[in-house]
Amino acid sequence: MIADLKPYPEYKESGLPWLGRVPRHWQPMRLKRILRPIDQRSSTGLETLLSLRRDHGIVVYAEHFSRPPQGATTIGFKLVRVGQLVVNRLQANNGLIFNSSLGGLVSPDYSVFEPRVPISMDYLGALLRIAPYRDYFRRESTGLGTGSAGFLRLYDNSFLATMVATPPLPEQAAIVRFLGWANGRLDRAVRAKRKVIALLAEQKQAIIHRSVTRGLDPSVPLKSSGIPWIGDIPRHWETISLRMRYSVELGKMLDGGRNLGRYPVSYLRNRDVQWDRVVVDHLPTMDIPPAEYSRYTLQRGDLLVCEGGQVGRCAFWNGQLPLCGFQKALHRIRSLDVNRDYPRYLFYQLQVAATRGVFSADGNENTIAHLTSEKLRRHRLAFPPSSEQRAIADCLDVELRQFQQTISRLSREIDLLREYRTRLIADVVTGKLDVREAAARLPEEPESDAAATVLGADDADGLSDDTEPTDEEATG
Repeated sequence: MIADLKPYPEYKESGLPWLGRVPRHWQPMRLKRILRPIDQRSSTGLETLLSLRRDHGIVVYAEHFSRPPQGATTIGFKLVRVGQLVVNRLQANNGLIFNSSLGGLVSPDYSVFEPRVPISMDYLGALLRIAPYRDYFRRESTGLGTGSAGFLRLYDNSFLATMVATPPLPEQAAIVRFLGWANGRLDRAVRAKRKVIALLAEQKQAIIHRSVTRGLDPSVPLKSSGIPWIGDIPRHWETISLRMRYSVELGKMLDGGRNLGRYPVSYLRNRDVQWDRVVVDHLPTMDIPPAEYSRYTLQRGDLLVCEGGQVGRCAFWNGQLPLCGFQKALHRIRSLDVNRDYPRYLFYQLQVAATRGVFSADGNENTIAHLTSEKLRRHRLAFPPSSEQRAIADCLDVELRQFQQTISRLSREIDLLREYRTRLIADVVTGKLDVREAAARLPEEPESDAAATVLGADDADGLSDDTEPTDEEATG
C-alpha cells in the first residue's frame, strides 16, 4: 500500500523556499491564526508532572526519569490539558513539540497552545517536527550562547509567526490515520529485529562468560574462584587483584581555567570509548605538557575503561592518532608483563563483569556508579597462563565475529527503517504523497497498533550507548 502512493494532482508554490510546493487546495497561514498561547499555572503543584521525550512525546515524568525535577517545588508550573500543544522552547529545534494526550504540569519554560480553529493537533505536531521546521526553529531561536552549550529559546512570537500549509480537516484525519497504520507496521518490524539482537547479545555474553571462566577444555578439573560472578574456574588458574598484573591510570582532569592552549593535545572522553571501538572524530584538546605524556597519553595496545556512565565499557587504543590523551572519565590499563598477560583476554573478562553489573555495584543506590582507580585495581579476576589467555581471546574473536556481523546488519536495517519512516512522515504531512484513498481502504486495527508511536517522534531503538536521558529531554 505504501509503495502505491502517488503525488497530488495539482500543486502550488508555498512561498517557503525550504518547504517547496504544496497541494493546490492546502491553505497557507501563520500559526497565530491556528493557535493561541495558554499560560495557566498550578496553585498547589499537586498535578501529575509531565515532560517531553523525543521517542514518546508527552510522558509522566516519574515514569521516565529517576532524578527529581529541578527546583524545590512545582507550584507555579504550567497546566496542560489533553489536546493542547506543548513546546519545549529550548529544544523545539530538536522536535520536542507534541500534542498532549495527558493532563498535568510542565516546566514554566515550556509553551502551551490550544487551537483557535478546528485542527488535528496530532497532524500539526507531526508537521512541526519534520526537518525543515526543526531547521527553521533553530534559525529563529534566540538567547545566550550558541549550539548545545547555549540557551537559545524559541519564543512564542517567533513560533506563532511560523508559516504552515494545512489540508482540510478530513484530510488531516486521513493523514493521521494512515501514518498511525504505517508506524504500527514499521514499529513491529523494528521490534522484531531488536528482539533478535537482544537474543544474539545474550548468547554472545554466555559464550564469553563460559570461555573466560572455564577455558576451552570442558574436561579440565575445576575449583571455586571465590568470586561470585565468576564461579568455578580451572584448577590451575589464578585469582588475583588486577593491580598485581596491570597498571591502572586515571586520566587528566580538565581544568578550563588552566587550559590556555600552550600544549594542546587531543583527548578522549567517556563518550569516545564504545565497546571495542574508539571514536576519534572531532576530539577536543587540552593542555598536556610533554613532562606529563607518560602519565596522560596513550600507547598502542592500551585498554581504556569507562569510569562512569556505562561503567566498565572498554576498548583498545590502536594508535589512530600520533599523540592522544585521555580525560579523567577514563582509566588506562597496561600490562605489567607482556609475556605473562594478554590484554585481549582481560578485555573479554571486563566485558563480562561490566555486563553483569559488577562495577556498577561499586556505587550505592543513592549515587551514580563510578569506578575509581583504587576499586578497579582491587577487583579480583581469574587469570590462566599466558598461552591459554591468548588461545581463549583468539577463539572468541573468531567465534563472535559472525554474531557481530549479524548484529551490525540488523542494526543497519533498523536505521534504514527509521530513515524510511522519517522520510515517509515528511512526505505525507507536506503533501508530497497523497494518502486519502489509502487511508480510506485501511482495515480497522486494535487501538494498541494504531497508537504504537507518536507521529513523527524519534524512534529510540535501545541500541545507543548513551543510557541516560539528557536534561534537555527532562522538564526544566
